[in-house]
Amino acid sequence: MGKYRFSFIAGLTTGYVLGSRAGRERYEQIKKAARSFAENPTVQQAAGAVQAQATGLASTAGTKISDGVRERVPGRRHNGHGSHESSGYTTLSEGKK
Repeated sequence: MGKYRFSFIAGLTTGYVLGSRAGRERYEQIKKAARSFAENPTVQQAAGAVQAQATGLASTAGTKISDGVRERVPGRRHNGHGSHESSGYTTLSEGKK
């Protein structure tokens, strides 16, 4: 039984050492290729365009969401000048009229 255990552990150790060396080399190759890809001017330009479009879409979505909430929440209406007008509904923060 001890003979098989030793053989198994020796094989496991050898496989780990050889695999980690090969794995490290492959990792370095992948890292080098990824860095080269990321530093490519065409890729950087495309990434900038995607980021600008995402920023615009996020802004538009935020505006639509806040407008939708304002339309559906009773109690206050936005008057377009940075303040609110009462709609006749009483909210917890206003107290009773």
